[in-house]
Amino acid sequence: MHFVIVGAGALGSIYAAYLARDGHRVSLIARGERAAALARHGIPVTGQDSFTAHCDIVTQPKALREADAVIVAVKTYDTQEALASLRQVRTMCAFSVQNGVLKNRQLSEAFGAQTTLGAVSMVGGDVLPAQDGQPGAVRYNMANPTVIGELAGGTSGRVASIVDAFLHAGLKAQASQDIVAAEWSKFVAWSGFSTLAVLTRLPTWRFMADADTAALAARVMRETAAVAIRHGIMLQDHAFSSRAFIEGSEEEAVKACQAHGERMRVNAPGFRQSILQDADRNRRLEVNETLDHTLALGQELGVPTPTLELCCRVLRAVSRANAQDKV
Repeated sequence: MHFVIVGAGALGSIYAAYLARDGHRVSLIARGERAAALARHGIPVTGQDSFTAHCDIVTQPKALREADAVIVAVKTYDTQEALASLRQVRTMCAFSVQNGVLKNRQLSEAFGAQTTLGAVSMVGGDVLPAQDGQPGAVRYNMANPTVIGELAGGTSGRVASIVDAFLHAGLKAQASQDIVAAEWSKFVAWSGFSTLAVLTRLPTWRFMADADTAALAARVMRETAAVAIRHGIMLQDHAFSSRAFIEGSEEEAVKACQAHGERMRVNAPGFRQSILQDADRNRRLEVNETLDHTLALGQELGVPTPTLELCCRVLRAVSRANAQDKV
């Protein structure tokens, strides 16, 4: 298959490296010094595996004409610009592994609703610093599934073909009968993780295991879940989107967060949310296109989100400061 992958950060590099190694044609859209280094030396992977894969590095995406699948993996604030250069591409399907739930609307506007699939990426990784002209290796440190499905519900032959390609390449993947519920359910948890990651600057397990910060994370998750439910989303009855977590007492919710933190302390003690990696590098944060979308939807639906609003105000300030520091 021919995959066009938009974005050469951690997720885009992981997908591109594994699929290219397995013999698929991969066009990885990249820019700047990283694009030049990847074109010369390939994509180095560490962590779960150790190898270097080579694929087509594309710096002029408007030259692309067709693909079997387009995978969007840029930061959410770069989405509109990235999609504007790909509207000429004829493709069987397009899906985004970005954070948030606004992505499918943007993809549908670019490629059409019938072409757009839903997707949830549970993959974790980060790009290490470049050295001596070599591209920074992508450290693949959380090998969880990528979940794909039809936005209208159910699965299809094209979903099955993507899942099969991922599995054969060594990436975990699965089809979903209700991908919209899966996307929102992940977003509920991501919202709590990401806000507290930036506020505390701590590895995920630490702020989830601490009672004070676990309480804030739980409130953000429960507020986000309330917005989703009022919006008509049937959340998955699992973990932080479960009825027990959403409808139980705050004390029970905090204990659930702390238990998750303890599991992460054992299984992924060094894991830091991608938004925290951006904050550490003084980069713009994914706030406006993700958490702010929840605030706007909550206001529209009459759902109060006071904890999320407070956290967003802090995250916006950090993001603005990072942007100003780059000037």
